[in-house]
Amino acid sequence: MANRKLTLEEVKQREFIKMSELAELNGVRYSTVKYYTELGLLPFEQQGKRLAKKYNREVASKRLKEILKLKGKGKTIPDIINYFISNS
Repeated sequence: MANRKLTLEEVKQREFIKMSELAELNGVRYSTVKYYTELGLLPFEQQGKRLAKKYNREVASKRLKEILKLKGKGKTIPDIINYFISNS
């Protein structure tokens, strides 16, 4: 039985979501979430046999919005990384 794609409303009810769901929920591309994850800017947990990345919906969405806000202010990726290091 194939897994059906969750609706946006169903995604909003879950505590942990997939990378693609995080992207859709926040109106960004999958590659954007993947890039920020690879830089260590988005926190995730690995679960299951295949160690799939799962994101706490609230925490990751908040962080993603902060990153996008900083990018909108003209901050570079190194600036953003330093911002989160200094504010952790």
